[in-house]
Amino acid sequence: MSIIPKLSFKNQAFKLREHAILDAATAVLSSKGYDLMTMDDVAGAVGISKPSLYKHFKSKEELVGEALIRLLDGALEYVAALDPGLGPVDKLSALLEWALRVRLDGGLPFLPSTSPHVREMLIRNVKYMLRVVKLNRQLEGMVKQAQQQGLLDRELPTDVILFSYYARTCDPAVEYLQKYSKMADEDIVRHMLKVAFDGFR
Repeated sequence: MSIIPKLSFKNQAFKLREHAILDAATAVLSSKGYDLMTMDDVAGAVGISKPSLYKHFKSKEELVGEALIRLLDGALEYVAALDPGLGPVDKLSALLEWALRVRLDGGLPFLPSTSPHVREMLIRNVKYMLRVVKLNRQLEGMVKQAQQQGLLDRELPTDVILFSYYARTCDPAVEYLQKYSKMADEDIVRHMLKVAFDGFR
């Protein structure tokens, strides 16, 4: 019988603080963007000193990279937990719904789509890129399967569908609807999914 070693109280506290830092970094990134975000912002949001923050993350680049890696891990875990009996379009729809809900809750900053500097930084981050490739491969497989089954337009190149799908996760309409419409988040998600998969017809 193997015994899993328990984390010491000190290590547990360190891990909890790290999660709090990543939560704060994600929130600051969502509201201010990468260029305007500072380590002081994150430390202040967590309620710790900047030297304490640097014990966890040596730079803003490292912190942002880890925040986005955690986000990708969440997406990969969500896909892995989906019912294997679901069809490819249902899986794509379920993941997009998850992403929209996370985003409406302020937990999904779309930095790579808005900042060339961040794109270059993330391309150099091996841990991040491995996850991107893994998730992309899974989604591409779903799109191709859906096209083979006639559930998505066979005439469209797979990349057009795939990158249009990614674009739906960072559609500014979500923010406008949340800010200016009187819709509940639940209704925003439902309508955005309908637009994504059924169009305006």
